[in-house]
Amino acid sequence: MSFSRWTVAAAVWALVAGGFCTGAAAQGEDSEPALIPRRALFAHPQRTRPQLSPDGSRLAFLAPVDGAMQVWVAPTDDLAAAKPVTTAPPPGVRLYEWAYTNEHILHVQDVSGDERFHVYATAVPVDGPPGEALDLTPLPGVSARIVKRSARKPSVIVVAINSRDPAHHDLYRIDITTGERELLQRNTEGFAAFVVDDDLTVRFAVRFDAQGGQEVLRPGEDGGWTVFMQTPPEDALTTSPIGFSKDGSLLYMYDSRGRDTIAVTATDVRTGHSAVIIDFAGADVEKALVHPTEGRVQAAAHNRLRRRWAALDPSIAADLQTLQAIAEGDVDIVSRSLDDSLWLVSHNDDDHPLRYSLYDRRTKQATLLFWTQPDLVRWRLARTHPVEIPSRDGFTLVGYLTLPPHLDSSSVGAVHAVRPLPLVLTVHGGPWARDRWGFNRLHQWLANRGYAALSVNFRGSTGFGKRFVNAGDREWGGKMQDDLVDAVRWAVKQGVADPERVCIFGASYGGYAALMGLARDPEVFACGVDMFGPSNLLTLLRSVPPYWSSILDLFRKRVGDFTTKEGQAFLLERSPVSHVDRIRAPLLVAQGANDPRVPQAESDRMVEALKARGLPVVYALFPDEGHGFAREENRLAFFALAEAFLARQLGGRVEPAGEDIKGSSMVLKAGDAALWSDADRSP
Repeated sequence: MSFSRWTVAAAVWALVAGGFCTGAAAQGEDSEPALIPRRALFAHPQRTRPQLSPDGSRLAFLAPVDGAMQVWVAPTDDLAAAKPVTTAPPPGVRLYEWAYTNEHILHVQDVSGDERFHVYATAVPVDGPPGEALDLTPLPGVSARIVKRSARKPSVIVVAINSRDPAHHDLYRIDITTGERELLQRNTEGFAAFVVDDDLTVRFAVRFDAQGGQEVLRPGEDGGWTVFMQTPPEDALTTSPIGFSKDGSLLYMYDSRGRDTIAVTATDVRTGHSAVIIDFAGADVEKALVHPTEGRVQAAAHNRLRRRWAALDPSIAADLQTLQAIAEGDVDIVSRSLDDSLWLVSHNDDDHPLRYSLYDRRTKQATLLFWTQPDLVRWRLARTHPVEIPSRDGFTLVGYLTLPPHLDSSSVGAVHAVRPLPLVLTVHGGPWARDRWGFNRLHQWLANRGYAALSVNFRGSTGFGKRFVNAGDREWGGKMQDDLVDAVRWAVKQGVADPERVCIFGASYGGYAALMGLARDPEVFACGVDMFGPSNLLTLLRSVPPYWSSILDLFRKRVGDFTTKEGQAFLLERSPVSHVDRIRAPLLVAQGANDPRVPQAESDRMVEALKARGLPVVYALFPDEGHGFAREENRLAFFALAEAFLARQLGGRVEPAGEDIKGSSMVLKAGDAALWSDADRSP
């Protein structure tokens, strides 16, 4: 049964009308903070993702124009003079970068989230208006990506295009001023990636083998390829190139071979000899800081509980110390001018929105450029506590807990809530990714509405060594799910969570975990929210986009082998749709109709199975979205719906839907009987 868009407002109200209460303040509670408008949290940032031009004279950033994110450009010393230079159709630009000409912006664009990206170049002369965006990849059905820019050849970039073979990307050199395209490397060997140097020469190619390991090959004089380096399967997710030294003799790498955690290594490209130049005990190198012209690694950051930098190059040690002292929060160096006099830096704090500053290395002074969401500065935001949670089999799980500020009685080294709270366990996607400390608008939204919000890095997450990553192999729905349940039980034991009011909430892999949580552990979770999550692992792996074919061996090893009868049976057993009969709790599902990663059929199949059994499910379909919410109107509408759903199930606070559902393409495809019987009530 399908419902038209006009019913959305009534549906949201019906969810709210299902009943919730905030209760009287308990002894020891601070005053309840004001309700932060959803729009302040989930609308497009006022400005975000700034980048310095290579010569440091200008600054680019993303900001909305008529609801769509566009690239704006300003003189570095006059942000108020910024003007938009792109006119991309909604939802606008998501990824962009400067070309080394200093007069061109490069960006990629798909259509309604289909991930068939084209690469565009827009001329942005210092004097005069911007030019029209030039499509550098005007080919039907392709998914193109920028591979390399170089200061040595500023008007030429290397782009990967899958026009000849949808499954494999060939490399082209493209002149960004004319669009002229020249074949650089044909990919007939099933390569997943290429490593290109600053002369725009292909130095290496990378492919996965049948066991899930990696081969790094170099081109031979006869046109063939020879193996330069082999990476065992256990290191395939934790070993990758960073870049070359200026003379091209050294290849810097993130490298876990021969150790547990990721180090930075330097490999002699002639002999293959590799040496560690920096590593950290107990945590991976998360980011290397590379000199903009010399190519050498100058510093590295690790992040167990929070990000910490260590300098290799004494010339920047004082700069890193200065930046850490300027403001609270974890520091990142976002971009640098080629002469290295100017750095664009961010400070990421838990109870403030992200802020960006321009740092002048000559004067050791930083000038605040902007907050990404300045409307949030005036609101009372919550603190986020790094926590360590024991798993049932001996791992230590790093997590992040955010409590409503008026109910947070934590002290140094210990987290406490005034009383047990409804808990929302948020599960990250990937799963080969991680949660980090810092500003988290999902956590802030939940805490402001009266929930404890907990994120945990379950096994398979990155950042904590390869043993921890590899412990997630073929544990989707198994031990990875155990870790999530262990996190909930820890929160209950700490007195933070009410065991009768726990929701599991996630997107992509996190959506899968939400579905599996309700099916596998129905006694733990009172409700679930699934955004773009797969319900059937077998059909998921059979329907990946063709250009993912070069990494299918990785999925066969890490998730399950969909090519054998035994593997197919295993994948079905680990699929939520196979265990629908165990689900009891209400579920909210959100899906983009154009999602190439988790097709709509994954959500359709799960919802139909639940409806056939008369189980409570709300299904919101977004016809103009892919794997995530790119359009502001859809993001606001979804969170209005999710807020009402959580309030009904767990009893938190809720802001009326109001204007947040206007302009959205959201179509409600399913809802429980109470939802629709209340649809005509007037707020």
